[in-house]
Amino acid sequence: QVQLVESGGGLVQAGGSLRLSCAASGRTFSNYAMGWFRQAPGKEREFVASISWTGYTTFYADSVKGRFTISRDNTKNTVYLQMNSLKPEDTAVYYCAQHRRPLRVTIELPDYDYWGQGTQVTVSS
Repeated sequence: QVQLVESGGGLVQAGGSLRLSCAASGRTFSNYAMGWFRQAPGKEREFVASISWTGYTTFYADSVKGRFTISRDNTKNTVYLQMNSLKPEDTAVYYCAQHRRPLRVTIELPDYDYWGQGTQVTVSS
């Protein structure tokens, strides 16, 4: 059974930074792409960033490109999301997720079958 545990959320002022972490267990981590998604109150869950199983390929939503960086450490079974220049519109619950198929990386939410419990990020203006 796959378990994903996020950490690192919190309250930050606009322009500040946060680093989210997601520790994974249950499947061979280095075979699976990982993604970060977010859901703001009253809105649908949306794609933020994804990273291939090797870490060589990354994708970003246009809204975070140039501000957020996704990375992974396969020796620690952990994926990260470094968030800089945060804006109030980044406020949301952030979820990490693991791709349902090995050796594939995509940006579509239905392609991810295991999800963490989420971590709240609040950016004040």
